Amino acid sequence: MAESRLDVNDAELRDGFLRHQAQAALAGLRDETPARWGGMTAQQMVEHLIWSVELSTGDARTECPIPEAERPAMKAFLYRNLATPHEFMNPVLVSGLPPLRYANLAQAKSVLGERLLRFLDQSPGATDLHTHPIFGSIGHEDWHRAHYKHVHHHLSQFGLIGADDPSGGPDRRS
Repeated sequence: MAESRLDVNDAELRDGFLRHQAQAALAGLRDETPARWGGMTAQQMVEHLIWSVELSTGDARTECPIPEAERPAMKAFLYRNLATPHEFMNPVLVSGLPPLRYANLAQAKSVLGERLLRFLDQSPGATDLHTHPIFGSIGHEDWHRAHYKHVHHHLSQFGLIGADDPSGGPDRRS
């Protein structure tokens, strides 16, 4: 298991993590890999990450149930070097995860790699805003930070990278 230093304010580190370290870590993920916390299976986790990337590119859409007045405080989390709490619950998924879309874990991992590279290869100065289920409408930079923390969280969840510090995330638990 590789160690991964969490530094959300280092753009080069974030990019390298998402392009290389995350892909290398996912290579070790198997159907039978147990989660260290939470109820996701390996394939559910990968498909959940695909959905998140699709939100950031506009290929999927969601609502943000967080009141507008609370979003700036929530968004501050993207700029702090604190990991997402282990049992954090995405407010648009409280009723459960959607059905699996891919035939198997290998296919889902391949799609995640493709979608993630597509996002990373977009211009960082792009002005398109896409809705995040917690932070509302955000641009490429904030999505980059969100993906970094989100992927880090789930790779840690499955023991694919070193443990993270579960304190200090957005204060939204179900």
